[in-house]
Amino acid sequence: MAGAAIEYQVGARTVRVSNPDKVYFPERGITKRQVVEYYLAVAEPLLRAIGERPTTLKRFPDGVSGEPFYAKRLPKGAPEWVQTARITFPSGRTADEVCPTEAAVFAWAANLGTLDFHPWPVRRPDVDHPDELRIDVDPSDSSGFDDAVRVALVVREVLADAGLTGYPKTSGGRGVHVLARIRPEWDFVAVRHAVIALGREVERRLPDLATIAWWKEERGGRVFLDYNQAARDRTVASSWSVRGTARATVSTPLTWAQLPEVHPDDFDVLTVPDWLSAHGDPHAGMDDEPFGLETALEWYARDERDHGLGEMPYPPDYPKMPGEPKRVQPSRARD
Repeated sequence: MAGAAIEYQVGARTVRVSNPDKVYFPERGITKRQVVEYYLAVAEPLLRAIGERPTTLKRFPDGVSGEPFYAKRLPKGAPEWVQTARITFPSGRTADEVCPTEAAVFAWAANLGTLDFHPWPVRRPDVDHPDELRIDVDPSDSSGFDDAVRVALVVREVLADAGLTGYPKTSGGRGVHVLARIRPEWDFVAVRHAVIALGREVERRLPDLATIAWWKEERGGRVFLDYNQAARDRTVASSWSVRGTARATVSTPLTWAQLPEVHPDDFDVLTVPDWLSAHGDPHAGMDDEPFGLETALEWYARDERDHGLGEMPYPPDYPKMPGEPKRVQPSRARD
């Protein structure tokens, strides 16, 4: 039995939660109710992180043992107070995506089986110019979280050399995400170019551990800096998002001092509210000073001019982009 529906009063909204005792995480017995209450506990920093951002919902209606799907449009039957933002996909199609503006949205979404929130790196007033630069530090099958941390610490140095301040968080898996607030003056193509340039510089400093090679066969087991997460309609799980892992891990913001001292499994639906109470939100000041991409884009232009390093492959479902090389793995390439 999943229990009778219950209601939560969240600010001015009443949010009805059906089947609150439905188990979402069988290995640990964590229920829908616990996920809803987790999101209410972290609502303040989560709203700071994704408020006014068009957001894709990763929904697990049958819990983590079932098949998830990405909801890129406002679900039917949504309350009138759930607001939207219109975004444009690479294909040119548009969608009205959920745009969180209050804590009740998180409880409503969790009732639909949402675990991860995947916000665009833009805010509703200007959905074509990102205000958040994201570097996804993704370990290979043969590397792990400790390797990702080593690379992330160099990402921090490279960002600083480019005049940017990075803020780290666990991905909720084995990786690390590094975020930087930027002025919304550059389009997605330019931001992606900046991430490519930053990634190349990290690779130069850690050639045996880090790579931005798109093709897996070229990575050699190194940690991948996934520059295509900066492309339009590519997102990462937000800070404070629950991940679809057996442990119900959470993508948790940290300080740089904390990052080498923790393990991603330390942070889950049951532990993060107390962690937040004890440590606060280490990303609370990220909006205080946005930075520019001038230096990173100078690096991109230098690499293209002096080293013959220009555009890199886009994801396979993208339309062919200007200046893009052949979208075929090197071992299969033909002259």
